Amino acid sequence: MISFTVGDFKKMKGMGEVLGREILKTAIKKALVIGLVGQLGTGKTTFVQGLARGLGIKQRIISPSFVIIRKYKFPRKSRFSYFYHIDCYRILTPKEMLELDFKKILEENSVIAIEWAEKIKKILPGHTLWMNFDYIDKNKRKVTIIYE
Repeated sequence: MISFTVGDFKKMKGMGEVLGREILKTAIKKALVIGLVGQLGTGKTTFVQGLARGLGIKQRIISPSFVIIRKYKFPRKSRFSYFYHIDCYRILTPKEMLELDFKKILEENSVIAIEWAEKIKKILPGHTLWMNFDYIDKNKRKVTIIYE
């Protein structure tokens, strides 16, 4: 477990971008799942925007709160197929995600960032990278990374 304080939204995006670049250096050959946990306004979507940039995704990343899942294609040179940004805020049970073909998404060689991931923890793989986002004050967030 690693915890640190992030000073503003620009730094939150930067942290995501760094992680994205590091993911591209790994030899992972299966879906890489990042579970993001935290209240509204703690920087989860901002982090994902930076993560996508670091992964080389060129499209504008917006919250999938109303559509639940947004899918972005990786550049051709990447070994990953897709980047998924999932928002489980409106999901009530893990079964709802399964009805959206979530198991198929997990079978792809993709990077999957899931906001409100604690709501579907039962169906996430054991190798999920967990990130907790906590509100400290108006300009500061505590981010804790846990790899189980």
